[in-house]
Amino acid sequence: MAEKYLGESIPKLGFGFMRLPRQAPPPGAAPAPGGFGGFGAPPSFDDEQINKMVDHFLANGFTYFDTAFVYGGSEEALSRSLIKRYPDREKYQIASKLNLGMVNDRKGMEDQFNTTMQRLETPYLDFYLIHGLSGQSIQKADDLGAWDYVKELKEAGKVKHYGLSFHGTPEELDGIFTKHPDAEFVQIQLNYLDWDSEDVQSRKVYEVARKHNKPVTVMEPLKGGKLASETFAPADDFKAADPNASSASWGLRFVADKEGLITILSGMSTYEQLVDNVKTFKGLKPLTDEDRALIQKAADTIKLFPGIPCTGCNYCSPNCPQKINIPALINIYNEYLVYRDPDNVGGFMYNFQQAKAKDCVACGTCTEHCPQHIDIPDVLAKLSPLVDK
Repeated sequence: MAEKYLGESIPKLGFGFMRLPRQAPPPGAAPAPGGFGGFGAPPSFDDEQINKMVDHFLANGFTYFDTAFVYGGSEEALSRSLIKRYPDREKYQIASKLNLGMVNDRKGMEDQFNTTMQRLETPYLDFYLIHGLSGQSIQKADDLGAWDYVKELKEAGKVKHYGLSFHGTPEELDGIFTKHPDAEFVQIQLNYLDWDSEDVQSRKVYEVARKHNKPVTVMEPLKGGKLASETFAPADDFKAADPNASSASWGLRFVADKEGLITILSGMSTYEQLVDNVKTFKGLKPLTDEDRALIQKAADTIKLFPGIPCTGCNYCSPNCPQKINIPALINIYNEYLVYRDPDNVGGFMYNFQQAKAKDCVACGTCTEHCPQHIDIPDVLAKLSPLVDK
């Protein structure tokens, strides 16, 4: 009998608490600032809808919830919708994250963890991740003693398992596991569009995790919802193959086909999305060779269209000195790349942006925090002549 791995018994659909539904603003109100853990007023979540989503998720046997210190208001929302309403803590798993970009010493790490626990109001975490490691942050984790710290938390019973979420190269991940073989798992970006990409390199990163025998939690299985579109070019082919299946289900099945997964996180922002995802996993169909060929065709088709690979995660904006809503502006630029109509770029939505593309000072801080390694100042420089007239 094969040896069991961490998380093998956990249902494979996880609930990512990053893109939660918001309450509609009152008429005439300025748009709420985007992002998490950064600037502006805290988000106003639609608790009624979130509660309904949590109830449906649990009622169908799914148990894994993912949040983070820097997902503004997310930890508190998870406490309200899950922990306070379902006091049997052993019935589900909670993951949160230690963000090293916001600390400079041991005390900073301790304060951040303690704040997370106060927000969640839970005695322990099932999974605790050093958040978003890549590039210079890998060395910072070593310099701060972050690995020793999370190990101590486990020894003290405050976390059950520790690992990392990762946005770097395969070589960097190999180096982390070689230096820190005690790391128990890794959270990576994995979807059919990034599987063989030159930037995210999902396949190669996944293969490094398998090489080191580390179980994987998947983030961005639908690339920020982009692969859930029912109007993009591959949707017609998907419908022809299975009229009753959503585009999202094809993306999720691609990921679920992989071995060694703890869970697949879906950042569901509506009840309807959650119901569709639950349906996919409750009746999960293994991929056939024909399915794999169709998914590969979808990836090839998407790559023919120009576009900036922004997932809307918003790691960039909270660090922007100009307070630019970067994902919103990249979305506007992608609209231009598709329709090529300079007279209509952005239109009404651009007028609502408090900071404009022209306000970018090209400091590069946003690019340093971008999991997709987008040259954001360059994008804003290209957008500005189109909209700042």
